[in-house]
Amino acid sequence: MSGHTPNLILIGLRGSGKSTLGTLLAQHLGRDFIDLDRVVAQRMNADGPGEAIERDGIDAFRANETEALRTVLEASNRVIALGGGTPTAPGAAELLRSCDARVIYLRGTTETLRDRLAQSDNTDRPALVGDDVLGEVQVLFEQRDGLYRELAESTVHIDGTSEASVLRALIALANAGV
Repeated sequence: MSGHTPNLILIGLRGSGKSTLGTLLAQHLGRDFIDLDRVVAQRMNADGPGEAIERDGIDAFRANETEALRTVLEASNRVIALGGGTPTAPGAAELLRSCDARVIYLRGTTETLRDRLAQSDNTDRPALVGDDVLGEVQVLFEQRDGLYRELAESTVHIDGTSEASVLRALIALANAGV
């Protein structure tokens, strides 16, 4: 497959910057950007992931997430931002391990993630393990950090860094794989 360029897949918890940085990275590299949360919501005829989860439940959302991931991985040369929980969806980790892609973990401390979430619009981000999005950051970090680290080829630490600095790191990783 000459001319084939593997996808770049961004994983990490809510607030790590996957969608924002993914969009910028795709623009810089001249690639298509895919926000998997949006794809799943569209598949489920919902305005966003929050509506889909509230209406159909988390199990239906996760099942759709795996199928959406399978579909978006059929094409190459994309930048794909996964939902924070995508790697935990049934079968998704196996897809990520076996696909031709470079998986990059945007890793922040729980303090950084909480600060970022507190400053953002969380109206379409339902709490998954508790009553509040900010309160669940520590639990989700503990549940997912090991899986993220295992799946990722590279980890970019976002604590105390500017968006531009993280973007430069992502560009360097993308170019290193060419």
